[in-house]
Amino acid sequence: MCRFLPKLKTEHYVQACRKTAKTERDFYQSLSKLAEHYRIEPMPTKDFGFPYNIALAMWDVETQLRRSHVNWDSFHLIQDSRKTFFVSEERYNTGTTLYYIPVVPLFQMLKDPKRKKNAQLLISVCSYLYHIADIPYYRQEDSYLYWMYEMHKEWVEQNDETEDTEIYMREFGIAEHVGARIEQKLFNRINLTVFEQRLSQFESHSTFDQDCFRIACNAFALYSEYPTASIFRNAPIPDDDPYDGDYDNETIGMEKYISFIADTNGWLYESLSDSINNEFNEYGGVQEPTIRKSFDGSNIAESNLGFENRLFALLDDLCTLLYDYKKTRT
Repeated sequence: MCRFLPKLKTEHYVQACRKTAKTERDFYQSLSKLAEHYRIEPMPTKDFGFPYNIALAMWDVETQLRRSHVNWDSFHLIQDSRKTFFVSEERYNTGTTLYYIPVVPLFQMLKDPKRKKNAQLLISVCSYLYHIADIPYYRQEDSYLYWMYEMHKEWVEQNDETEDTEIYMREFGIAEHVGARIEQKLFNRINLTVFEQRLSQFESHSTFDQDCFRIACNAFALYSEYPTASIFRNAPIPDDDPYDGDYDNETIGMEKYISFIADTNGWLYESLSDSINNEFNEYGGVQEPTIRKSFDGSNIAESNLGFENRLFALLDDLCTLLYDYKKTRT
């Protein structure tokens, strides 16, 4: 009994080969542009058979980028009706940090004769963050924390009065009074005009002075190098990424975890932070500064997250300084 192999449909075979050849050609052209942009040297993989050559090249590039670029997050290999190309994503990882800048310690520093120069210097820093970096302020009605404060105040007012009610209402009063006073100062742009002068005239006599001066220098450098840059300049827009399914879930907006706040001590803050953490646990992700670059033959923007790296480090240092200052007074 004789059996014959099935007849090969030549035209389909030729089309498949052509399609594979074009995919490989597009892939290596895009890979070359990506490697040039990120200044890496991909391992030679063209001699491996398809699709193993592509899989190996992607593994190698991912390994190199994770090792050499602190903000590199991921890439997608996109294949549309015209070509195959890489889309790379760079992201600043905020983790689970709440970047809340307390103003009560700053208010106390202004009242401290020994720390008045420190306070004036930090007022310039915070004025930069308020006006230029666009950090939300908790006494502004369109801010996330404004409504959190209002909600907690209503809870206290509606609950039965206890021996602690007076303490709680006093904290709300301080938050509102100090918030208004400090915002008045930050709103005055003279603090930006005299920023450099305050730096040049500041004298360091202690570790605390040195920390204040270092933070102010870093803030002034950012102000000088990025005179209009907002912390939200690279905030992702939900549903704006056709390659990322994560945005199907609700995400925590950057304006919710970055803000000025009254204080990071006391009953009121503990109550606020509990509510905020409970709410955040319901979300599917966090919006973080993100840059996407397509290596499809179009011009590649030379944008990066250098500003964000420095600004978030500044916020960390400033929050720590103000928190530590408050602790020394209690």
